[in-house]
Amino acid sequence: MTTRWWRRYAWLGTLIVLGGLYALVLTTLVRTENPNLVPSVILLGATVVPVSFLVFAEGRTGRWQVSPAVLICTAFFGGVIGVVVAGWLEFDALRGLGTLPMLFVAIIEETAKLVVPVVILAVTLGSGRREPADGLVIGVASGVGFAALETMGYAFTALLSSKGSIGAVEQTLLIRGVMAPAGHIAWTGLTTGALWALAARPGGRRIGTFIGVFAFAIVLHTLWDSIGNEIAYAALSLVSVGSLLFAMRRYRALAR
Repeated sequence: MTTRWWRRYAWLGTLIVLGGLYALVLTTLVRTENPNLVPSVILLGATVVPVSFLVFAEGRTGRWQVSPAVLICTAFFGGVIGVVVAGWLEFDALRGLGTLPMLFVAIIEETAKLVVPVVILAVTLGSGRREPADGLVIGVASGVGFAALETMGYAFTALLSSKGSIGAVEQTLLIRGVMAPAGHIAWTGLTTGALWALAARPGGRRIGTFIGVFAFAIVLHTLWDSIGNEIAYAALSLVSVGSLLFAMRRYRALAR
């Protein structure tokens, strides 16, 4: 019971510790104007909320079968490989088509984020029972890595375009960091959860479910990249996070 309680609320401690470290480094940067601290501010600012959400998801997936080492590796390699694959595919598409519709961007990025989870699934396919909850949290980890690296890139771009304004960097980190769970993290978590469910019990219905969930993630991603309205963003955030929380609860019930 104690371990379960600790797992359920570990995300809050993670948020407080990482948020405190970010505030400490940011305050030091502002007071000292030492540019050497800028990378630290960007790194911490891009990871506070995503990592805290990963810990939150891990604590609410029922029976736990994925080690912290797997999650860390998934977040790191999933983010790096996902960004690299998406970058090359988008570059090639832009060069070939001249323009890249938001739908193509969504398809490329949602596929790129699945590279590492699919490798993990293939490597562990014969090692025991597949739990959809495990797939969901592995997808969340991959989404965390991708979202954090993307946010770091946007923050660096904001730094350059604003000619060194820390305020612009801070605003970018705040907006993209807070919204991260409603974007890449939720979409990849939903898709990999459905993928693990398919691996656990292959069948036509599960194949259809996976395709439907993957298409749902692509639609949400496309809409997110296409709109510029705060109300619409709020609605998409509710749909994305609500769908992920519903999937967590459902998979936890299946695990029990």
